[in-house]
Amino acid sequence: MHRPHPALRPYVAAAVGYRHEGFPPGEHLGLPSPWPTLVVTLDEPLVMAAHPDPTHAPGSFEALVGGLHTRPARIAHAGRQSGIQLSLTPAGARALLGVPAGALASLDCPLEELLGARGREVVERIRAADDWPGRFAALDAVLLRDLRDDDVSAPELAEAWRLTTAAHGRLRVSEVAARIGWSPRHLEQRFRAETGLAPKEAARVVRFDRARRALAGRVSAGRPADLAGLAAAAGFADQAHLTREWRAFSGLPPTRWLAAEFGYVQDTAALDAALSAS
Repeated sequence: MHRPHPALRPYVAAAVGYRHEGFPPGEHLGLPSPWPTLVVTLDEPLVMAAHPDPTHAPGSFEALVGGLHTRPARIAHAGRQSGIQLSLTPAGARALLGVPAGALASLDCPLEELLGARGREVVERIRAADDWPGRFAALDAVLLRDLRDDDVSAPELAEAWRLTTAAHGRLRVSEVAARIGWSPRHLEQRFRAETGLAPKEAARVVRFDRARRALAGRVSAGRPADLAGLAAAAGFADQAHLTREWRAFSGLPPTRWLAAEFGYVQDTAALDAALSAS
């Protein structure tokens, strides 16, 4: 886990290095989360067997940016993966990538396509570094050099996003709109354009993400899954509601997701801890 430079912290919710090894070849699910994601691989490319938007063709990426989405991605692997992953805030998409997060909705975009030569430089400098501190230092240096401070989004949108995430998706859209002084319809239009999700979709994703990380933490610690208790703690009406949402976002009920993703559930504790602390 890496703590970014202070100037980057408003834009990066979490930064981790990962190395997954010893798994049988197969597929891993990339689940919806409240954070646009930037991934730079260290060796083998990231092979997207299916994108959140099924109309996009599969492909391989040395580095990519994934926008917010409500369907799972399918990532093929040969039993190992390594790289750096940044979980960005919506404001981070503008500040670090030069586009609103809404322009990336349900997309997996090559980093070089967004940043040009700077995207290639990020990959080369990270791969040339000898260790994790060196890799993160190289990434911070490139991002800081071209950090944009010309955010043209409305401050009300930033507050709407903060309210949605801080309340773990439990606030009604009408309440969020009232707190920022907008009508629900105006909030819906502006929020979707800026983030790529409608306010209600964002609340559902935030609630699901919190439940997913809580379940992963329980299982990694050797505790029972306790889906009924998890549903109540995460703001779902009941366990059946939790299961419906889990199917919608992952394609699997919680227990089958655990069975399919157990190695990744155990191996992503650093990211879960970083996001929980953010």
